[in-house]
Amino acid sequence: MAKRVGVLTGGGDCPGLNAVIRAIAIAGAKRYGFRTIGIEKGWKGVLEMLTRPLTPDDVFDIVSLGGTILKTSRTNPYKDKKTAELLRENLRKLNLDALIAIGGDDTLSVAYKLSKEGFNVVGVPKTIDNDVALTDKTFGFDTAVNIATRSLDSLKTTAFSHERTIVVEIMGRHAGWLTLESGIAAGADAVLIPEKPFNLDELCNLLVKKYESGKRHAIIAISEGARLKLENGTSDVVVQDIVKDAFGNVRLGGIGKAVAKAIEEKTGIETRSVVLGHLQRGGTPSAFDRWLGTRYGLKAAELVANGEYGRIAALRGTEVVGVEMTDEILETRTVPPDLAELTELFQPIK
Repeated sequence: MAKRVGVLTGGGDCPGLNAVIRAIAIAGAKRYGFRTIGIEKGWKGVLEMLTRPLTPDDVFDIVSLGGTILKTSRTNPYKDKKTAELLRENLRKLNLDALIAIGGDDTLSVAYKLSKEGFNVVGVPKTIDNDVALTDKTFGFDTAVNIATRSLDSLKTTAFSHERTIVVEIMGRHAGWLTLESGIAAGADAVLIPEKPFNLDELCNLLVKKYESGKRHAIIAISEGARLKLENGTSDVVVQDIVKDAFGNVRLGGIGKAVAKAIEEKTGIETRSVVLGHLQRGGTPSAFDRWLGTRYGLKAAELVANGEYGRIAALRGTEVVGVEMTDEILETRTVPPDLAELTELFQPIK
């Protein structure tokens, strides 16, 4: 009897998800003889038994679509003992031989727990933040970098025309990969990331010097989780409100507006703020993300076929390989110090 393989997508939507789903369903059917079962709305779909069959015909034309045809949610099935037991019970009822979980650190943390409990689970790392451990790159990141870079390029023309400074808030809770790469690619005057707390007075002095040199416009790329240096030597983030998601993550946002206001008050330079928000992870995936997602899906199907459970499909260098899930999957992959230093190297005036 053919293996029944479940597939779900959890957490935020991300360009390239459908490429992964497509590769799993097609390779599963044509190479390995699987029956692929789509589980809708992430872990919520397991709790509510929301499933649908996925045949090659169902997925053939989805590779260029953004988002996920399986829908998604931020449901945490381990939030209490009752839902955790329902998760286990329903997975048994679904009679799956294996489950492929596609998601970021929260989704993969659930997959890791299930694996340790004896369920046959394979993970696929996904996030535009590029902050999942055990892999060199996540799909979705390339598309988001390109969207953020184009947005910064567009805003630069407005900043030049009006002789303004524009502070652009970019996604990135604890890791500044997206802000770092798009900010440097767009030639931003300052790139502010969580890994390198910034001093507001130093930022203002940088802008004043640039304006005094005759270049009377500036673009500041700032991560939503960028940290402000405090007088006591510590640092802190700006939060939008004290609302947490199902995994306990505080909703960040608002630092762009706060920094823009502070710059204008301290320097007199006309300053505006723009929040790119969900634009960064919507729309059509780049060719790179379609290809990387496809390779991840193929590897995930291969891992299931070989019975190599408790692993994720990971990019190591140029190769996609199966890597054992360990406690490291619970950690955040942040920008290392040598790359974080590039934020200063490319400032226009020091």
